[in-house]
Parts: sequence; C-alpha cells; structure tokens
Amino acid sequence: MITKAEIINQPYSGQYKEIIYDVSNSLNSQSWTWIKFEDGDFNEWCGELRGFPRAVALSKKFNIVLVLTSDYLFQIDCESGELTNYESQPQYQSLTVTPSGVFVIADYYHIEKIESILKDKKLLESPIQMDTIKFSRWSNNRLSITCDEFLNWDNHLELELDGDTLEITMKDLI
Repeated sequence: MITKAEIINQPYSGQYKEIIYDVSNSLNSQSWTWIKFEDGDFNEWCGELRGFPRAVALSKKFNIVLVLTSDYLFQIDCESGELTNYESQPQYQSLTVTPSGVFVIADYYHIEKIESILKDKKLLESPIQMDTIKFSRWSNNRLSITCDEFLNWDNHLELELDGDTLEITMKDLI
C-alpha cells in the first residue's frame, strides 16, 4: 500500500523499480514527471507519468494518490498502485490535500474539492472573484492561498482555507 508519494528529478537508470503510467494520446507532450512512491515496509519505486510536474497529493482517507502534470490529472489507487482514472489536458495549477484527507485543487479562477473520485468535484465559494490562484502552505489546519482579484490584477490578496469546513476567507491583515 502506498504511504508516501513525492515528486523527484529523473532517477538514475536502475535506481528504482519503475512503473510507467501513460495514456496514449496524440496531444501528449514530451515532458515527464517522476514520483517516488513508498509503501508501509519502506519499499520505494518510481512512477513515470506524462507531462511536466505540478503537484502530488495522497489521501489516506480515500486511499488514492492524485498526480497533477501539465498533460493529465492522474488518480492512482494506494492499495494496488494501479492507475484508476485520469483527466486529459487539465487546466489545474495547484493541488493539495487537507489534513482530513479531502483533495483541494485550483485552476486560475476557481478552487474545488475532490472526494473519492475525480468526477466528484464541488466548487468552493470564495469571498472574491479570483485570478492566478496559488496554494502556499499549510499551517495547522489552514491553507494559505495567494491570488489576484479578478480584473483588478494590482490587488494581490492572501486568503485562507479552513481544512475542516473548507471555507475560504480573507486573511487577516495586521
């Protein structure tokens, strides 16, 4: 069972057992992402996935790993290590997982939550219209988010996402 997943640089040949997760598509780029997986016995192997790397997140709650690349959003089952679903040409730019195991993903303008399958998405309400959304870091149970106000690109804002309620609020300015 996969217990850890992280983006790495291309490994040396033979450094890890490698599994190629590829989708046949004429629109595929020539870029690749390498993910180092680890199981409960500390065995490591490498997954090679099509597209330039953007993010990886593992949910113990749903037993899945999501890998976001420039070409695809991949869903990998933690138990089998198999590719179970994917989306082609995603517009998403950021991906994370809450401490409770819910995936949170953002394109340039919206933030959504993903539960147990890729098609199970729900738009999260925001106090403003956003542009150029970037997830920064988790602190306790709060995700820092930076963005610009839509159609007011000089207004750079910091928001927070509560990991329990999934409510987005303006960050307190001191």
